[in-house]
Amino acid sequence: MKWKAAALTVVSLLAIMFINTHAYAADPIPGINIDIGSSSNVGGASNTINIILLITILSIAPAILVLMTSFTRIIIVLGFVRTSLGTQQMPPNQVLIGLALFLTFFIMAPTLGDLNQTALQPYLKGEITQSAALEKASTSIKGFMFEHTRQKDLKLFLDYSKAQPPSGVADTPLTALVPAYAISELKTAFQMGFMIFIPFLVIDMVVASTLMAMGMMMLPPVMISLPFKILLFILVDGWYLVVRSLLLSYNT
Repeated sequence: MKWKAAALTVVSLLAIMFINTHAYAADPIPGINIDIGSSSNVGGASNTINIILLITILSIAPAILVLMTSFTRIIIVLGFVRTSLGTQQMPPNQVLIGLALFLTFFIMAPTLGDLNQTALQPYLKGEITQSAALEKASTSIKGFMFEHTRQKDLKLFLDYSKAQPPSGVADTPLTALVPAYAISELKTAFQMGFMIFIPFLVIDMVVASTLMAMGMMMLPPVMISLPFKILLFILVDGWYLVVRSLLLSYNT
């Protein structure tokens, strides 16, 4: 009897599926057509171009943020601080990246304000064309990067591409200025990181020598030096000094 009940259940399910199939066949799903840029209205076409331009900018936003702003120097220096302290994941990556982002916005505020005033707002008001807006925006960014780029690094990429020496900031190609600015930022960040390491290295050496003199060679020196390094960092107000040094490095 059990197999008869199971067979009856299977037949019922097949019948329900057959009925539903015929019902869907009798009432087909309506088609959906999507048209992009087919509007005869000039404003509609302009909005479509603006959306495409916005999506393009958002797709390359991480590269712009990392290589064309002060973010690289700030995050590397903050990473050196955490490494020199030896606190492993304290502060967490999220905290360091968040702090680096807000410091980047603070340092880049004059440049971003100039870009908004000379390029973005006139373009949104229809006073200039898209190409003119991009040119003005690139000029503002170039001015910031050119100020903090070593001439030796810029000359390296200009010589490799066999380009003529630029007569000014506006004539400097971004293809050479962006990598030159990036390696200049890396060098400056590593120089600042080296200066941060020195006092903590001295503490590690003193603690290791003391433990060895006391015959406590089995005790890891990191366990003893870590509280002293944290105490020193607190006493000198380390975060204030690090952030102050980063801000002053962009005022020179």
